Amino acid sequence: MKHLLIEGELTALNEFINAERRNRYIAAKIKKDETGYCQDVAEKSDLKLQKTDFPCALIITWYVKNKRKDADNIAFAKKFILDGLVEAGALPNDNRKYVQGFIDIVKEDKERQRIEITFVPIEVLEEWIKSVC
Repeated sequence: MKHLLIEGELTALNEFINAERRNRYIAAKIKKDETGYCQDVAEKSDLKLQKTDFPCALIITWYVKNKRKDADNIAFAKKFILDGLVEAGALPNDNRKYVQGFIDIVKEDKERQRIEITFVPIEVLEEWIKSVC
């Protein structure tokens, strides 16, 4: 399994929608900036995904400042992450040939907001699910 760490929090869905309602160019800038940040993190990391890592599922643990935002609102930012990984060349594509699912876990950390991503080959995840069910 491979891992990637993104420091900080990304824009949540409600914030993005509000920006879109104000001005579509603001929302486009948010998308560009957030995707660019994720691309930069991926390029600077030692993440090396191989053909044998695909198809995969992503286990994403979101460490947020407080409990104000709903999990689905927070997890919207996976769009920025996946697009950034593709732009960085760390992920060949974010279609279902390569990424077949997600597990989102939201935890609170007032001191250090971050996003921890684990890439799990789908075969491994399916075997694990069979073993616990």
